[in-house]
Amino acid sequence: MRSRSNSGVRLDGYARLVQRTILRHQNPVTGLLSASKDHKDAWVRDNIYSILAVWGLGMAYRKNADRDEDKAKAYELEQLMRLALRGCHWSVLFLQNVVKLMRGLLQCMMRQVDKVEKFKRTQSTKDCLHAKYNSATCATVVGDDQWGHLQVDATSLYLLFLAQMTASGLRIIFTLDEVTFVQNLVFYIEAAYKVADYGIWERGDKTNQGIPELNASSVGMAKAALEAIDELDLFGAHGGHKSVIHVLPDEVEHCQSILYSMLPRASTSKEIDAGLLSIISYPAFAVEDLNLVNVTKSEIISKLQGRYGCCRFLRDGYKTPREDPSRLHYDPAELKLFENIECEWPVFWTYLLIDGVFNEDKIQVQEYREALEGILIREKNGIVLMPELYAVPPEKVDEEYENPHSVDRVPVGKLPHLWGQSLYVLSCLLAEGFLAAGEIDPLNRRFSTGFKPDVVVQVTVLAESNQVKNLLQEHGINVQSIADIHPLRVQPARILSNLYTMLGRNKNMKLSGRPHRHIGVLGTSKLYVIRNQIFAFTPQFTDQHHFYLALDNQMIVEMLKTELAYLTSCWRMTGRPTLTFPITHTMLVDDGTDIHPAVLATIRKLEDGYFGGARVKIGKLSEFLTTSFHTYLSFLDPDCDVKLFDDPNEGRNSPDSEYGGYPADFCESESQDELDQYINDVLQSTALKSYLPPTSKTVNQPPVFSANHSTKEILSIMAKTKGLEVPAVSMSLPTKVLNTHRKSLNLVDNPHFFETKDRENVLHLPKDAHGDLDCRKLVEQLKECPTLHDQADILYILHILKGADWDTELDGQYGVTVHCLLNELYRKAGLNQEWGLIRYISGMLKKRVEVLAEACTDLLSHHKQLTVGLPPEPREKIITTPLPPEELTDLIYEASGQDISIAVLTQEIIMYLAMYVRSQPSLFVEMLRLRIGLIIQVMATELARSLKCSGEEASESLMNLSPFDMKNLLHHILSGKEFGVERSLRPVDSSSSSPAISIHEMGHSGATKTERSGITKLKSEMKQFFHEGHSMSSSMFTSMKGSTPSSPTSTSPTGSSGDTSWGDRKGQWLRRRRLDGAINRVPVGFYEKVWKILQKCHGLSIDGYVLPSSTTREMTPCEIKFAVHVESVLNHVPQPEYRQLLVEAILVLTFLSDIEVNSIGGIIHVDRIVHMANDLFLQELKAFGATGSILEKDVATGICHFFYDSAPSGAYGTMTYLTKAIIIYLHDFLPSTGCAMQ
Repeated sequence: MRSRSNSGVRLDGYARLVQRTILRHQNPVTGLLSASKDHKDAWVRDNIYSILAVWGLGMAYRKNADRDEDKAKAYELEQLMRLALRGCHWSVLFLQNVVKLMRGLLQCMMRQVDKVEKFKRTQSTKDCLHAKYNSATCATVVGDDQWGHLQVDATSLYLLFLAQMTASGLRIIFTLDEVTFVQNLVFYIEAAYKVADYGIWERGDKTNQGIPELNASSVGMAKAALEAIDELDLFGAHGGHKSVIHVLPDEVEHCQSILYSMLPRASTSKEIDAGLLSIISYPAFAVEDLNLVNVTKSEIISKLQGRYGCCRFLRDGYKTPREDPSRLHYDPAELKLFENIECEWPVFWTYLLIDGVFNEDKIQVQEYREALEGILIREKNGIVLMPELYAVPPEKVDEEYENPHSVDRVPVGKLPHLWGQSLYVLSCLLAEGFLAAGEIDPLNRRFSTGFKPDVVVQVTVLAESNQVKNLLQEHGINVQSIADIHPLRVQPARILSNLYTMLGRNKNMKLSGRPHRHIGVLGTSKLYVIRNQIFAFTPQFTDQHHFYLALDNQMIVEMLKTELAYLTSCWRMTGRPTLTFPITHTMLVDDGTDIHPAVLATIRKLEDGYFGGARVKIGKLSEFLTTSFHTYLSFLDPDCDVKLFDDPNEGRNSPDSEYGGYPADFCESESQDELDQYINDVLQSTALKSYLPPTSKTVNQPPVFSANHSTKEILSIMAKTKGLEVPAVSMSLPTKVLNTHRKSLNLVDNPHFFETKDRENVLHLPKDAHGDLDCRKLVEQLKECPTLHDQADILYILHILKGADWDTELDGQYGVTVHCLLNELYRKAGLNQEWGLIRYISGMLKKRVEVLAEACTDLLSHHKQLTVGLPPEPREKIITTPLPPEELTDLIYEASGQDISIAVLTQEIIMYLAMYVRSQPSLFVEMLRLRIGLIIQVMATELARSLKCSGEEASESLMNLSPFDMKNLLHHILSGKEFGVERSLRPVDSSSSSPAISIHEMGHSGATKTERSGITKLKSEMKQFFHEGHSMSSSMFTSMKGSTPSSPTSTSPTGSSGDTSWGDRKGQWLRRRRLDGAINRVPVGFYEKVWKILQKCHGLSIDGYVLPSSTTREMTPCEIKFAVHVESVLNHVPQPEYRQLLVEAILVLTFLSDIEVNSIGGIIHVDRIVHMANDLFLQELKAFGATGSILEKDVATGICHFFYDSAPSGAYGTMTYLTKAIIIYLHDFLPSTGCAMQ
């Protein structure tokens, strides 16, 4: 044990240091710290880090006090973080001022409560909390648009330390209004995983031009704050259920998955950032994967560490001699000037020192203590100061360029840097043993990388009714019905979503509570205690009141498998997850006499104990009560201020309303319990009511509309009814509006597939006395429709002409709007599995995937940009940053033109892509931009090819695929494996009119990825050409001409050899290129190679668009931003197969970067090289005597179809001809080295 005198002297020294360097900058009224003597603004983030030394010093005195004097000092500094005014009269004012630092920041933010309320819904940079305030008044200091205020990590850091300090025994929050505000701050940051902000350095994109981006440091800090403050009582030991903060676990998991997908990258423009130290170690400890922590730390040390600290990020121009101080932003090309002269920040060594203490790495601690001692500034009075940064002297810039880290640097910026000064003191207290790690981490976040036990998912299968229960018993499966589990309650997830909107409401502060958001499977796998009743909630994916995926039983089984695996890997709470799986009447076969086979097989697999790789235990809900995790929704207790109904008259529903939940859990409408009334009200608001007359299949009348009428004709008639003129131009996207006119949609876009319309048919639309369309008579025709499709036709026209809220007065009933009838028709189509009709009605109802925004964010955070709509721009819309759900939906509908079915299918595809990017990220390794429109087009093309049908028929088949088959087809396209599609017979008793199609994987008839590319062999040949001076010798051409059996024109379509005949292989490589081009697949390392080749030329011209070499001056080779820039040029090419040929040509070009040639000329026209290669190919085909269709060219690009369909490698491969073309093209640009090139 250290001697009393030693500990007292050392602590007194640190106390003096803190008072003279940190506390002297505090405002005596607000408690806020100004940045320096000259800068009176108080930054939120800097204030929090700067007070940590005071907090740590107080705990050190408390721990080491062994006599009255030390105890008095400990008492004094402890109160710096408390508002309880106990102590000597001379210290009271001092203690209050320190306490007010955290409260002062709270007051600053509470003054902007209106911004917190707006931001929960908009996530706009104009609606966010400010990043800095006036230290004397707590007022804002600059306008909303005059600073990069949106910094989610700063708000998250406040919440994190509010939680840690409260857990350590301090009392910072005093009133319930403040508790409510903090709860809303939780809502403010919980969407961090999809919020592009300005990040820890307030700059956003590193060009500092005010471009926000998704930052790993912000996502990680938000994740840590959410975990730390969950279920925390802000009043400490003196609190109760009203002062507890609630966090939904799915929001935390979203942040974690996005964070993992980003690291070690910091953002799109920063491939690494030293600020990540704060999230992989103290204070956030946000990363649970130890390997990812070590990789990120290693990247920071290897790429950013210097002799005086670490650079913030590569090409950081802040305070460098080459920075222009007259402007804040940088020109993109000048970023290259900052390479190797970035300023080094000593503060990052304090993070690494603290990290060494937490990891008990004595060598790391000693190394960074010694390093810090060498760069601290010492004043005459013995006070040591931490400089903000070290910069290269202006006169030595050239020397540093030549030999990085060789020049002695000088301290620049603030002295002391309060943030760094505070962490330096804290690190010394930890290193010298005055503080234990647990004292500054009372919530034990440091154990985040510890061992996690295996998770067993508890599954309880419940029958919706006794009928379903009896059907299951016939198969030997005994389950309870929902009625059997009373008094336990079961409700759909949408009830939980609605209940959570009550959390955080405060009328006095005009706070509306949590926005209505989707509740994920982590949230529904807990049991909830609400007003002394235990509730279980069924997962969102089983709720048929939202998107139509839950109408497909095979899809439900697929999603169950996915969610069980998700629970196994992501469950972090005590107890086991409990998933309640309802078996409803929609899970029966068409005639309702048996359980659907897929559902039945799933239950049997669950009984085996394993399903989809997850360990499961099936049983009764009552058996799982003791092993499940329980959450108490205390904010709904009767003694809380929350009112479930704003209007006392609410909650009384009309007696003829149908129930929208589980009938067995229905509460009597006369029940006086407010909770029961509220649940009934929510369920009945989504209940489906029956108004539509049944279809009359016996009616001998002709269909309401002729099947041969195009969408354009119907739209024209409806427009004329409105008095509008319709221009006689074709729509941008071939549209299907009515099911009977489905053949007007052609996604294949092949002119041979279009059929001539019969223009003589007339639409049988009822007219009134004035010759105008009679909508009332049209409503009456609903009773005469033989099919659901005809009813959809009528409702669509009414929807266009009258709007969704028009009262049809069907059968004399008032309030029967078009929207009501569409919802009913949607339900009937779902029961009949009419997928094309379901998607079409979903489009009319503007249905949105509940997790659409989250799905997009998942893809974006995995560095996959999205486009919606068909190319080219501006029709094709690019999504580069996370968007709010409403804005995203509007963008999709705008990009889809008039075709609402395509808009709905686009959402569906985005969701499937997000599911795959989470579960099988390897599928996306070589892709950067996912073009949804092209993917849909390729899916239709594949159906047309496999089914040997027209484009219109293939498009209809695609729209009629079940969600499960659609997801399956997408997976086959992404995987690159060969697959087949064929028609299959549907059971006679099936009520569905959707074509039955089966998708199956074929044997690997194509080449492997390595064989497809032929890159290794080609690269060695090219090196041989350049280094050894060899040419394309005549012997090579002779051997090519002599190899008759492999010649493309010599293989008979009916070849009798054992090899696959040419007829079987025909179209294989064209198809492969079309698929790869549509999903933007490129070779591994492609973008880094393009960066290198740009340094040897002036630029690459692709289809008229230039990728300039100046791009390399702004961006580093591993930046996602550079890869996006390359893709933006490539994506101007509308034909996916042509794009892929251009990629192959660029790949061959990039091999020149490994050859010792300083320059290969000016701007290289890649498309010219491709056409030269095509001409060489055609010349040799003609030399072999090829004629006719083999020589046919694509009209749009001028490339021979046969060239598109050639393998990349081999004597007749595209790579061979591209290599020849490049050698010819660059002959004049390459320096004369004695190489004889042909």
